[in-house]
Amino acid sequence: MKPSAEQLLAAIRGLPLPKVRLMEVCGTHTMAIAEAGIRSLLPENVKLLSGPGCPVCVTPAEVIDAVLTLAMEKNLILASYGDMIRVPGSIPGDSLQRRRALGADVRVCYSPMDALDIAEANPAKEVVFLGVGFETTAPGTAAAVLSAAERGLSNFSVWSMLKTVEPALRALMAMDGFNVQGFLCPGHVATILGEEGFRFLPQDYGMPAVISGFEPEDILLAVYKLLRQIADGAPKVENEYTRAVRPEGNPLAKAVMAKCFTPRRDLWRGLGEIPQSGLGLREELAAFDAEKKFGVEIPGPAKTACRCGEVITGRMDPTGCPLFGSRCTPEDPVGPCMVSSEGACAAWYKYSDQ
Repeated sequence: MKPSAEQLLAAIRGLPLPKVRLMEVCGTHTMAIAEAGIRSLLPENVKLLSGPGCPVCVTPAEVIDAVLTLAMEKNLILASYGDMIRVPGSIPGDSLQRRRALGADVRVCYSPMDALDIAEANPAKEVVFLGVGFETTAPGTAAAVLSAAERGLSNFSVWSMLKTVEPALRALMAMDGFNVQGFLCPGHVATILGEEGFRFLPQDYGMPAVISGFEPEDILLAVYKLLRQIADGAPKVENEYTRAVRPEGNPLAKAVMAKCFTPRRDLWRGLGEIPQSGLGLREELAAFDAEKKFGVEIPGPAKTACRCGEVITGRMDPTGCPLFGSRCTPEDPVGPCMVSSEGACAAWYKYSDQ
């Protein structure tokens, strides 16, 4: 039987440790930690940081600017998950929601297959799906592309903004002054990658890592396991989320991804360009690649007062941003971390016990 929250907190407080900084790299963890008030329950020497685990949050402003330009193309339907609709580009207030008010055909989808249905129902229009996410959503996007090829839907394409976790974590640890002693690894991504997807952390960096579920007791147990590894000086990958994550992950999902995508360089908010960190469509599926189909060009780095890049790399708490809670709120966001349902700023704004 899993220990209670009270037992876990007592065990955490009993560990003789100096100041320790742990980072979660999953937006669902970020929101669960805030909702349960876990930060306020931990001893003062244990600090939880939010990393680049929200796919909307890691999308740079200049990429959003390019999306906004594409949305205004004639005879084009842009389909996306809901969070992307409200994310502003480099100009505050300029979002897909605003472009829709100006006449762009922007639609919210709950899955890539919804976008396929839209393409089938609108043969005279081009339908572009914004494929946002990490390894969790990549298999579904891949399945949609492969299905479009099988069904001969030539008016359907995907702009792949999909990113992979390992290169981002390696880039984080290469940053000057990066100060984290352990990672709370994302449970959803781990269902695809498995335990093996995070073994590089202890093997290459001596970094403790624990894959966690999403209930408060899951997170507290994962935090305890991380602190225990640090106290023992024995870094490894532990799987707290055994009810969903296998050592090898999901081979079928990995195979579908490999059939559709190939690794490529990609831009990350706060981390810049990272080699092999994105998933681009394979050459044989180029007909379904929206970037190639429409000659998408990403403008130069955008100037913005948003400090989301520093928040998601552990360099700043959301309240450290001068815009937080005043100029930037969920109703009128300046940056994606305040828009996304998994964003660190939205979590800190919604729950006051940080």
